[in-house]
Amino acid sequence: MGGEGRDILMTKIAIVGEAWGQNEEEQRMPFVGPSGYELTRMLSEGGIHRADCFLTNVFNLRPRPSNDIENLCGEERAGGFPALKSGKYLRPEFFGEVYRVIREINDLRPNVLILLGNTASWAFLHNSGISKIRGTITPSTVIPSIKCLPTYHPAAILRQWSLRPVTILDFQKAARESEFPDIRRPQRTVYIEPTLPELEALYDEHLEHATQITFDIETAGNQITCIGFAPDERVAIVVPFTDPRKPDGRYWPDLESELAAWGFVRRVLQHPAPKTAQNGLYDIHFLWRSYGITVNNFEDDTMLLHHSLQPESEKGLAFLGSVHTNEASWKLMRPRGKTTIKRDE
Repeated sequence: MGGEGRDILMTKIAIVGEAWGQNEEEQRMPFVGPSGYELTRMLSEGGIHRADCFLTNVFNLRPRPSNDIENLCGEERAGGFPALKSGKYLRPEFFGEVYRVIREINDLRPNVLILLGNTASWAFLHNSGISKIRGTITPSTVIPSIKCLPTYHPAAILRQWSLRPVTILDFQKAARESEFPDIRRPQRTVYIEPTLPELEALYDEHLEHATQITFDIETAGNQITCIGFAPDERVAIVVPFTDPRKPDGRYWPDLESELAAWGFVRRVLQHPAPKTAQNGLYDIHFLWRSYGITVNNFEDDTMLLHHSLQPESEKGLAFLGSVHTNEASWKLMRPRGKTTIKRDE
């Protein structure tokens, strides 16, 4: 028996796990052991009824002699898939199971596909780095029209209980995403590679009367490579200072232009509007130490605000993005994101 669900034709959520354990093998059903019990509890806490979901596994079999998925692997690549584990590739005789689960999901066409753990993410996203990609909506690599949300497997949660709260947050996102089949990213305009006149025009249009300004710096060694500003959720302005495409590695054509760009940065950061940043104490210190630029009216640090509310959870930008926004995974954002990148005209 391949999957579990109330009515395949009406299912909005499909859930894919890894493989059968002892209980699953005996009953030939997915998620009927301890992991399945915990999955049911977490789904409920995330606002999802298990009976409304279609459940299956990448492998409807029990890896032997133990439940380690590595027992299905060899050292030679096959099937066009990447390594399932470091240096370990699925052996050809087991690819029938992978193609079976892909057909199941392709026939089902759920609004959202929840991928539990590394193996399910490997099968549908060709990416098994679950800790880096969990919580972010992304299209399937093998069925591009299918919307996927990877998160931790309940078996991993039973081993590491601290993963449970964030997995429930992911299920809450899955419940919201199940109401529509398409991927809906925030829409915004990001201005890159500006000239000095364009910076002035952008300041007049977007920054001069801003009621709040968010900023972020990118650094390499002791140098700021670029700094970004956003007066609201719709617009962002990037001021670059390095350009690896140029022989000297500098973005601005001459020292005078670069000093003028730094003058623009100083003016924005000393604008009276309240400022917000992620790990802003680092940015503020770096700007003062390396460039003598002070930040006026710094008000909020998103990293510290999140940490004060949920000190037990991670507080990095990628994590905050995964639980508080619908942005793409940071590593997948450039090739797959919906952000509009343009010059000011």
